[in-house]
This record gives sequence, structure tokens and C-alpha cells, in this order.
Amino acid sequence: MKGVMSGIYKEFPRPGAEFRTELPIPQIGPRDILVKVRTTAICGTDLHILPWSEYAQARIKPPMIFGHEFAGDVVETGRQVTEIKVGDRVAGETHIPCNNCAQCLSDNRHICENMKIIGVHTDGSFAQYIAFTADCAFKLPDDIDYTVGSLLEPMGVAMHGIDVARVEGKNVVVYGCGPIGLMAVGIAKALKAARVTALDVFPKKLDAAKKMGADRVINSGETDAVSAIRDNSEPVDVVVDYTGSPQAIREGMEAVKKGGCIVLVGLPNTNDLTLPITQDLIYKEVTMIGVTGRLMYKTWEQCVQIIRSGIFPIEFAIGETYPLRDFQLAFDAIKDGMPGKALLLPW
Repeated sequence: MKGVMSGIYKEFPRPGAEFRTELPIPQIGPRDILVKVRTTAICGTDLHILPWSEYAQARIKPPMIFGHEFAGDVVETGRQVTEIKVGDRVAGETHIPCNNCAQCLSDNRHICENMKIIGVHTDGSFAQYIAFTADCAFKLPDDIDYTVGSLLEPMGVAMHGIDVARVEGKNVVVYGCGPIGLMAVGIAKALKAARVTALDVFPKKLDAAKKMGADRVINSGETDAVSAIRDNSEPVDVVVDYTGSPQAIREGMEAVKKGGCIVLVGLPNTNDLTLPITQDLIYKEVTMIGVTGRLMYKTWEQCVQIIRSGIFPIEFAIGETYPLRDFQLAFDAIKDGMPGKALLLPW
């Protein structure tokens, strides 16, 4: 497809980005599809890219369009694409697998040895159109709309983090009530966790966590979090961190019971972390698990099943919606503690 489109363009390796109306519509290769983006959402990764954090500086090579959580309509397919057709409604899997390495060949494509990421290593979804490999297209069921479809990618991160901990019947602590943390709270309850405690520093996010099913919420900015967690007589079986905060990780390690489990999902701003390995990991025989992305495509199917169950109130994980040109307002609202996922509409 020839022509121009609107999109959020990061031209230079520095803070900021621009809304432009005459960007070229991306051209597709033989295994690619072109998708008309109906809804796209802002991810924590984008919160690094826009202000040009250390994380972004190590990974992003402008000029580029960023963004990677989206749903839309297939408008063009490459000559080698047979599994997707024009008119299909799809959401996008962020991880681009090589399909040749040991991880891909063992059905672990989400940790491909040569993995690239949409909106990080390739142009992303903050535009009217996006081109990407058909391997990363998840067909949306008829009962999943574009808004929910754009949330399946981040919901998959929440699902993966909760699923690996086998939470049924357990006392679970979730650090961070951003959109993914909120969905993790709801997923933990749907997967029959005995008790879910959610922590954050924004009261509005904690209110949203209650609506998602949290049995207890703690404002970790106003109290000693470890003491507040332990104020409950039940031992903490599982801690899942969606913040990447070194303080939250250390608190979680201290709070979890001996023989418990800690799952790390959030991305720290630095690799130079000082953690109480001897006292709170080795001596306690705690299992620590790192989680990235979603399983392709087991996790996606799990998310669809939970949404269809009627016991997962996804509406409380959805924040405000903005026209694409007003992206800065959306980023500012997130910074100010808006609960739920901020959505951008390109059309």
C-alpha cells in the first residue's frame, strides 16, 4: 500500500517525540502483514523511550515509530503468508522470533536467542498502520473487541507472571498496580489464590486494585511495607513484582516465607542491584523466577479464556482514551498516577 500516515515519530536520540502526519506507510516483505491500527496502548517500555532513559538508550536507535500494544485490521499480506488473510482482526505479539534457534525450536519463542521487539528494534504501533511478521499476529475471536484486543499483550505479561507461581490456594502479594499489576491481581483471583494483597504508592491505583479483586491494599509510600504485609497472620507464599523497583524487590524478598516464591517481572532501571541474597534467598530456600513477555501462544489463549469467564473485571484495568496526536497528555496522565491502561486512537 502506498501513501502517507500519521504517527508518533522519535527522530533523535534524546527526550521527546513528535506527532507527524506525512510518514510513509510501511511496506511489507513476503512474510509480513500490514495492519490498520484501531487501538494502541502505552506500555512501560514506552515510558522509557519517550524521556530517553538509560534503558532506552541501550536499545533504541532513532529515527523510529515506537509503541507495541495494539489491535487492528489486516489490510495487506505478503506473498508467503497463508495463515492470515485481509480482513482478519488481529492483535500483535511483541516478540519477533527467528524460528531457527534452540529456544524457538523447543517452543520457547518468547525467549528466542535472536529476538527482536516490535516498537523497539522495528517500527511500532503508534501510527495508523504497522507492518510486522505474520508470526506475531494473534487472530482475535469475534467476541473480543479492539480495546480488549490491544490489552491482550500486556495482560499476557500479567498472566505469565502469575501462572508460573502456581497461585491456587496461596497467599499472594502483588507489587505495583499499574495496568499489568492490576490485571495480575484479577488473574490471581481468577486462578483461585486464597488471598491477594496489592501494593502501590498511588491511592487511585489501589482503589482500582480493590475493584480488580484485591483482598487487601497497602500504600507502600505511607507505611513500612514489610511490616504491613506481615501484619497478616498468614505467611506470604508468593510475591510477584511488576515495578522493577529495587526497594520493592528487597521488601518482597524479606516478606516472603521460607520456601516461598518470588517472581520478577518489572524491569529495573539499572542492573546494579544490591539484594539480600544470603539472608533472604539462600537461607530461606526461596525460589526466584524471572519472567519476560508471554508464551506464544499458550498465554494468549489463557487470557481469552479468563476474559470469557466473566470473573475477570478487565474494565477496571482500562484508563483514559486519547487521540494519537494528544499522546503527550496520555503520557502525562500516566506519570500523574492515572489508574489503568492509557489508550491511543490513530483514527
